[in-house]
Order: sequence, then structure tokens, then C-alpha cells
Amino acid sequence: MGAPGRASVCAVQEAHARPRPTILPPPRPPVTSAAFFLVWVYIVAGIPFAVVHTTLAGMDTDVRAAGSGNPGATNVARLFGWRMAAPVLAADIGKGFVPVVLARLLWPDWDPWFAWVVAGVAFSGHCWSMWLEFRGGKGVATAAGTALAITPLPTLLAALLWVLTLGALGRSSVASLTAALALVAGVSWLDPRTLPYVVLLAAGIAWTHVANVRRLLRGEEKTIVRPVRWGRPREGVERPEAALEQGPGGGAPATQWKERRHDPLEPTDLGLEPALTSAAPAPAQPDPAPPIADPG
Repeated sequence: MGAPGRASVCAVQEAHARPRPTILPPPRPPVTSAAFFLVWVYIVAGIPFAVVHTTLAGMDTDVRAAGSGNPGATNVARLFGWRMAAPVLAADIGKGFVPVVLARLLWPDWDPWFAWVVAGVAFSGHCWSMWLEFRGGKGVATAAGTALAITPLPTLLAALLWVLTLGALGRSSVASLTAALALVAGVSWLDPRTLPYVVLLAAGIAWTHVANVRRLLRGEEKTIVRPVRWGRPREGVERPEAALEQGPGGGAPATQWKERRHDPLEPTDLGLEPALTSAAPAPAQPDPAPPIADPG
């Protein structure tokens, strides 16, 4: 009875003494892959979707030579309307959002600093695009995409403030700078961990808007939408028919062809000669000379 018991105890000890299989973590992309990823982000973020979309849509006007000259969504809205600018805005946001999400998924051990680096590369690729001789847009939409992937709630609040400021003032530059400051304030309160990145992002947006600030100080900054007039009398078109009489862009009324109405009883409609109602007055005749008396 004792031998079988000792054998079972030895079997249990031997089983515990066996080396357990080691569960290895999934392989991570090496540093070389991360470098190639950054190059890819810069190339993709530099694609000027404003130029590509308006060209494929058949627009004759180059966004780089009209409006503000900025190849971004707001200039497309200024020139062609928001329906044309909406796909550009979505693409510019996406080329900042998608790379940051991929970086956080592929390199979780390097989070958050590598995601910040990817966000900075995406922002730089949009503002200094290799496809446009290292020129580009203001980077607001791309910066919003990167911030949305890193700190969503403050970014959504800043985006809401951007919409309200744009509707109230009509100037995209003022709305962008206001939203950047609001993002810094919101992150410092809701997500202080990402504050270093957001401060650098706001500084980059301010740097790309230096020319806009100068135009604002001179009073030359253009609007992209008509500001909302709260509590003020409505200006412009009062009658619905007057909107049809306006020229392009709300300018002076264009010359319209109007059908002439004729009275069927007028002589012109009956084939008769019209009466001379506005004939020129006959020239005045000189007074006749008085008769000369006969002296005889």
C-alpha cells in the first residue's frame, strides 16, 4: 500500500518540476518599420486633397491662385461652397486621425510619445507638402484629426467652439485660433497627460496663421461665411423675387429680358401706322415783313 502512494507523489512532483511553456508576447514592429511608417505618414499627409478634389470635380479655378490661396477646406468653401468643401475637410481630418490610431495599435509600448511624433509628422506633412514644393495649408483640420485620436473629448468641445465662432464672426482664422486656445484649456482640465503635445500643436497652428493675424490687424481678412446678425435688422434681400434678380455672389441685379405686353387694340398690333405722339415740334416761321407803302 505504501509503494503506490509514494509513486503517485513522485509523479506529481515530476509534473511540477517540468518547465512550463513560456507565452511570448506578439512580435512588435522593429524600429526600422517605425521609421518607414513616419515617412509614409509624411507622404500621405502631404496629399493636397483640396487641389485633387476640385480638379477631379472639373473646377477651372485653382484654389492655390484664388481666394486666400490656401489649399485647404476653408478656401474651397470660400470659392465653391461647403458641399464641395465637405469631402476635403473629411480627408484632411482623416489623414491626421488614421496614422495616430495605427501608431497606437502597432506600437502600444511606445504610447503616448510615439503617437505624438506621428501627429507632428502628419501636421508637418500637410503644412509643408512635398507635392506642393513644401507649401501647404494651415493644418487645422489635420491637427484636429490627430487631437481627436489622442484626446477625443476636449477636441470635440474645441470643434464645437470653432463652429460657433465661425458662425458668429465668419472668419476661419479667428475660429481656428480660438479653438486652439480652447483645446489647451480643455486638455489642462480634462486630460493633463497630453498637455505637452497640445501646447506644441497650438503653437504650430498659431505659426501657420501669422499672415492671417496681420491681415486681421489691417482689417483685410476675408470671411468664408456671412456672420450671424443677432438682434440686428435684416439686411439685403427682403423680397423672394429680389433674390432671383441678384447677380452672381449677391451683386448688382443682372439685366433681365422682360416680355413686352401689347394691347391688341393698339395700332401697331393691327398693322396700322402708329400715331406720332412724340413728334418733334415744327421750327418757328419768321414773321412776314410789313408791306411797303407806295409813295405815289
